[in-house]
Amino acid sequence: MMNFETLVVSETNRVAHIELNRAEKANAMNLAMWQELISAFDWLSTGSARVAVLSARGKHFTAGIDLDFLLAMKAEITALPEEVRQEHLFEVIVELQNAISAAESCSKPILAAIHGACLGGGVGLVTACDMRYATHDASFSVKEVDMAIVADVGTLQRLPRLTGDGLARELAYTGREFDASEAHAIGLVNQVFPDEDSLMKHVMELAASISKKSPLTIRGIKDTLNYSRDHTVSEGLAYVAARNAATLFSADLAEAISAIQQKRAARFED
Repeated sequence: MMNFETLVVSETNRVAHIELNRAEKANAMNLAMWQELISAFDWLSTGSARVAVLSARGKHFTAGIDLDFLLAMKAEITALPEEVRQEHLFEVIVELQNAISAAESCSKPILAAIHGACLGGGVGLVTACDMRYATHDASFSVKEVDMAIVADVGTLQRLPRLTGDGLARELAYTGREFDASEAHAIGLVNQVFPDEDSLMKHVMELAASISKKSPLTIRGIKDTLNYSRDHTVSEGLAYVAARNAATLFSADLAEAISAIQQKRAARFED
């Protein structure tokens, strides 16, 4: 198992658990966390786990980007010669974007379990996950506008697909805080739970259920959903036809049919 400075990563029965672990800083996202998220999602994509739960230790999910990291980055950029300043900042922004996009491009489903505050870059992070669940006391804010920053790690690209364009604009323009009930009503989270224990119990059980499905099929579903979201219906149909032409009559299909006929749980290989 990989060792991290800002994350705790574990795996049990093919279910990975990735926990943000800067509780003393409200899990604010410093440079190490951004970099380690890429490593953790890469590990998940190629490892033996079939599904992952993303949660956080401490009182809050995340306060968003660490202000100390932001100020240090500003000082570094300011010290650079004018001719390289913009180029370097562009590279830094792309690296932060990659940390979030790694969740979306990971071949395995990622379920976000959110409690407490989920602010700024945290909203970007959870919108890149496959599903989101929250405690009733969770709160959200596209906070970047209050820092005079255009949100640039994926919130403005992914949130409108979940909530609709007009509401996403309202949240981004105002930075207003909204609670878990509203997050559920607008489609940001799938379900709300009374406390963290019931949240984690449900999400872990859901992840365990997914882990028992054909891993080849689950990967194919995620890949097809992501492709279809970004293309026309006809393009999405052509894509899944080509994918299934290559994989439909797999050993997993034979095992699934045998399990149904024999009235037993299917057993799928990786």
